[in-house]
Amino acid sequence: MAVLTPMAADLGISEGAAGQAVTLTALFAGIAAPTVALVIGRLDRKLINLVLCALVIASNVTVAFTSDYVALLAARMLLGIAIGGFFALAGATIVRLVTMEDMGKGMSIVFMGLSAGLVVAPALATLIGEAFGWRTAFLAAAACGLVALLLQAVCLPSVPATSATSLSRLFGLLKRRPVRVGLVAGLLFFGGEVSGFTFMRPHLETNGGLSATSIAPVLLVLGLASLLGSAVAGVFADRVLRTGFGVTFVMLAIATVGLLVLSNVYGAVFVFAAAWGIAIGAGPVMTQTWMGRAAPDELEGVGGLFLAVIQLGVTLGAIAGGVAVDLIGTSASLYVTGICAALAAVLIATQRAPDGEPRNAASAAAFAQ
Repeated sequence: MAVLTPMAADLGISEGAAGQAVTLTALFAGIAAPTVALVIGRLDRKLINLVLCALVIASNVTVAFTSDYVALLAARMLLGIAIGGFFALAGATIVRLVTMEDMGKGMSIVFMGLSAGLVVAPALATLIGEAFGWRTAFLAAAACGLVALLLQAVCLPSVPATSATSLSRLFGLLKRRPVRVGLVAGLLFFGGEVSGFTFMRPHLETNGGLSATSIAPVLLVLGLASLLGSAVAGVFADRVLRTGFGVTFVMLAIATVGLLVLSNVYGAVFVFAAAWGIAIGAGPVMTQTWMGRAAPDELEGVGGLFLAVIQLGVTLGAIAGGVAVDLIGTSASLYVTGICAALAAVLIATQRAPDGEPRNAASAAAFAQ
């Protein structure tokens, strides 16, 4: 996204067409998330993670050297598969490396990496693109992938599979009420977050009267706060999952209302942006932990469903926010965020937290092993 404009100009395509490279990545991540768990069987999960990381490298190198639009889209599809596969397996891999009781703290570390990347990457890619060209930015991304591949090869122990996911078991997860609750909560969270964040700058410009230079520090604070949210969420997810999950949604709703009502008070904007960031950093950790405890015997399958819902939420949130802005105004997307957060808070308040225990004796034996 940070190099979309120069990339489009160099390839001789419109910015809208170049933006489809982002759309396809999200689409294939959503498709790959539940599919990867079905096709990998009992292969060592370390090997799968290394292959997925190699796809990241191949995708970015291809984009860096291609002048063909179709090849660019194909490369971005590979990236989507890598992203979907990685996060589908993340929960199961973390539990094998630590314990179910520490899953929240483990996922917190994973999402801290994601939050840090989201804070650093856009600015870094912009600087590299301006100094050396957009293709160099993709080569830098490939280099990051290579570092990740080497770190996993050296540091990640073997993670043999205890079972293989089947299509019937995957659909069987939808019969479990805690799984359905987690999926709906995730859909509301990610849909609401994307709706508000996509149009936050227009809202602050139009309704808050802020300039682009005034908004940049606000977005930086929001990004850094999301890193803090990811860091602290693990402790609450492990100890008080239901309460922590509910408080996350309440915080997001309050912060959204604050940004709507006090957008013309610069100090208040910083405070509520920080609270907004903490909530969106904590949300993925809480959701992933909830899903893991809802189906500890099917962590890879439930991880695939979780990421598919994330991509669906991102898509629906962007659409809902765009339609609301066009029909009502620049603040409308934040109303979508607030409503989604409030609905999710009510949903979690009316549920019991999943106990993290497998459903039957065979599953329990496999889980214990």
